[in-house]
Order: sequence, then C-alpha cells, then structure tokens
Amino acid sequence: MNKPRDINLDKAPASERIAKRIARAGLCSRRDAEARIVEGRVSVNGKQITSPALNVTPADKIIVDGKPLPAREPAKLWRYHKPRGLVVSARDEKNRQTIFDTLPDHLPRMITVGRLDMDSEGLLLLTNDGELARHLELPSTGWSRKYRVRVQGHVDELALANLANGVTIDGIRYGQVDARLDRQMPSNAWLTVVIREGKNREVRRIMEHLGHKVGRLIRVSYGPFQLGELAEGGVEQVKPRVLADQLGIADTPQSAAANDGKATGKATGKVKTKDTARDKIRTQKDPGARQKQRRTTPAKSQRGQDANHRRSPSRNKAGGSRRR
Repeated sequence: MNKPRDINLDKAPASERIAKRIARAGLCSRRDAEARIVEGRVSVNGKQITSPALNVTPADKIIVDGKPLPAREPAKLWRYHKPRGLVVSARDEKNRQTIFDTLPDHLPRMITVGRLDMDSEGLLLLTNDGELARHLELPSTGWSRKYRVRVQGHVDELALANLANGVTIDGIRYGQVDARLDRQMPSNAWLTVVIREGKNREVRRIMEHLGHKVGRLIRVSYGPFQLGELAEGGVEQVKPRVLADQLGIADTPQSAAANDGKATGKATGKVKTKDTARDKIRTQKDPGARQKQRRTTPAKSQRGQDANHRRSPSRNKAGGSRRR
C-alpha cells in the first residue's frame, strides 16, 4: 500500500479551510459549518467571519455559537457490520432508516469509507477523518474488497475466470475481478468475488451481465480489515497502532500510548503485521499449512487483539438460508 501523503493521525495541518477545521473537530459536517459561517455564528481571533474562504492555523482561536471549538480528535477508524435494509447516508430523501440512526450515541460524528447499497450487508469502515476516508477509497491504495455472493441459477466457471481480464458493461469498464464458485446448489450458488475499484453496484452489475440475479451480497473484507465475527449491527474501533501500521506511517502519540503496556512488560497481546495477514491468506488456501500454523498459534487471550486479521465467516455460516 502506498503511504498517504496528506494523512497524519494526530497532528492538525499547518493550514486548512475554516469549515474543514470545524468539521474535523466533530461539531458538524463541512456543509453545516459553511452555513454557520455565512450566518455569522463563527469568529476567528475575536473577529466575526461570514465567508468560508478563510484558512486557519492551529494557533487561531475559533469560536462557534459562543463556545470555543473543541480540540481536534486524532483520526480513527471503526469496523461496522452493516445489516440489510439500512441506507448508507447521513440523510435520506425518502426518510428511510440510515446506518447513523442505529449507531451508539457515544460515537463521534463519522463518515463512511465507500458505501454499501441498502440490500447489501457486511463490513463497512467508518472514520472521523475525511482525508483518511478519501485515501482508503482510492483504487491506487491497492486495497481489494472481498464479497460472499449468492446468485440465482447455474454458474459457468469459465465465465467467472474470464472476469480476471476485466469487463465492459454499458460503456463502463470494470477492471480485474477475481471470482470463484464456492458451492453450486439446484437453483442458486455461492461465490467469492474480489474487486479493486469499488464502482457503484459493481458486483451486482457484473453478475447481472453474466445472467445471474444477486440474492445476497456480504462484504467480508476491505483491504486488511475483516468482518470476522463482528455481530450484525456491531461497531468496533481499529486499534491506533494497527491503523498506523496498515497505513505505513510511523507510530503516533495515540498508538504509542495504546502500547505503553507492552513497553512496561504488561500483557497487552500481540499485534499482527501485514506479513502475518499474508501468511493467513496462504494457510486458508493450504490446509496442510493451516495445521502447521495451528500448532504455533498463541493463547486465546492473545488472539483477536488485531481486529483486522480475524478469520472470515465460514462458508456454511455465510451461506446459510437465513431470510430477512
């Protein structure tokens, strides 16, 4: 993965737009911040402003609605198990229930990394930092998205294999898609599909192009972060040390603090690295390697410290007959 150029998990940039600073403090969205500025509800260094076309520095004193702007929170990332039937949007014009209507109240204002449509389910990453979200969404980041997909009909495995060369549908070019048949049943089948671009409804459109209607679509991983056994509707923060490691940046003050126990000899569990994640992928493909690794697996209390490397749901679990 390429190192992000403009992301620092702890420090505020030397200069940034006033609306962005307000949004980053978790007070409101950037659009709402611009509206408050136009309404004269914001002052900088004792002077009221009415235009968002202003850059501020960490030294500037910002007042919003008569109160000092809260300190900037470090960039954080959460794993969320999105259920079917919820809209991934802060507001819905049809007044349908959104994921933000169901999140715990103690969480800060968050935005999503990419989207899942209303009928899709599984892993959705959430963050309090817009720059981090935009970076993780870029295809150049190199992170793939893996899905378990149930489709109707009998699947042609050769047609799936040909998707590795990409496909053009209605003038839209979709890049490499890795798809395999996991289980063929009388009237439907379960597939594993891996994409790297994440275009709008990409998996559904590709399956429809092959003549299959999608019955269920479950995202099981996004880059190194896995759904694992996170309960439906559950949300769990990614440890700062793990996030910094996966971004390829140096340890931050917050990640160092999170690992003080390790420095003082306290039992805090082991943090797995990218190499460990790759090893795990290899063991999933090689049952013999899995047995060898099992003999050297650390104690249960040490496993699961890194939320990114939990095992994916089993085929039977993901492919159950649960209906909604």
